[in-house]
Amino acid sequence: MHRTYSMRATRAPTASQIQNPPPPPSSTKSGRFFKGGLGHALRGKTAGAFGPDLAKKLAQLVKMEKNVMRSLELVAKERMEVAQQLSIWGEACDEDVSDVTDKLGVLLYEIGELEDQYVDRYDQYRVTMKSIRNIEASVQPSRDRKQKITDQIAQLKYKEPNSPRIVVLEQELVRAEAESLVAEAQLSNITREKIKAAYTYQFDALREHCEKVAIIAGYGKHLLELIDDTPVTPGETRAAYDGYEASKAIIQDCEDALTNWVTQKAAVSAKLSTRARTLSTRRRNNIKARSEGLDLSGQDAPLNDQDGWVPAGQHQGHKDEYSEDEEDEDEDELEGRTSHSALGSEAGLNGGEQRGRNQEPVVA
Repeated sequence: MHRTYSMRATRAPTASQIQNPPPPPSSTKSGRFFKGGLGHALRGKTAGAFGPDLAKKLAQLVKMEKNVMRSLELVAKERMEVAQQLSIWGEACDEDVSDVTDKLGVLLYEIGELEDQYVDRYDQYRVTMKSIRNIEASVQPSRDRKQKITDQIAQLKYKEPNSPRIVVLEQELVRAEAESLVAEAQLSNITREKIKAAYTYQFDALREHCEKVAIIAGYGKHLLELIDDTPVTPGETRAAYDGYEASKAIIQDCEDALTNWVTQKAAVSAKLSTRARTLSTRRRNNIKARSEGLDLSGQDAPLNDQDGWVPAGQHQGHKDEYSEDEEDEDEDELEGRTSHSALGSEAGLNGGEQRGRNQEPVVA
């Protein structure tokens, strides 16, 4: 009568599932044609063999990840079977061993179900990587077209240097290069966006899975404390087992911990060293600065700053000459002044006269 309790029989949504709704079931869980090692071998050898050259490497990665997911599915299934077998074996043991092994089977079965859920989230990562592969495959034709036109032009220039078709092909090449630039830019942008999203899916799923497995492992060790492992002499009878309520309470605590777990409560956090944090911050700031552009609003003093601007006539000695940089900046302004066009330029060349912006005009 003590073997009817199972963890989360009602399967109410956990806090993590409410915060981050679970994805649909993995696409690898249905529609299998080849199973086991044969399917693994075929996918590994044929991955990317028939696709565009640009997408072959990523296509192979996607197929290899499919093998990983199939392996994870097998592990999850066999973990559940092991949990059930542990409970079956414990039935014939003493009361304490029987109760604890039954509850351990519940915990191990829960790990198997967590691994099955992890496969679904892992598939989000794989599908996102597939979208990059699809973009790569769509870019390949533009590359091929540009290369084909380039080869035709080179061939014609070698065989028929004066062929009028060269001009036509060169115009086509210009259009092909423009199309290729657009496609390459799109590929670059999407690759960066999708790879960050894909591995965010994977690492978030892995973090949740590992944290929950660690929780289960902790409560599993608490269950083991209920087994009386004190040696007995032959013929001695052990005390009656009274840990049924305790084992049930431990299972309930484990269920509550799993149900209430969210990312913000993660026990393990990745802490960067001072050097790594500084370099990472510098990199993020550089990216942010490039995206926002360069702010030049503060490089020149405001024109209405009366405290910072002094008329030329009030400078000490009233004979300070402009520097070479100032001459370059005011060259257009000086050329527009008719009252000093002759005298100012001659004096500037000789270097012995002031430029005097406020100098009174000479009266003939």
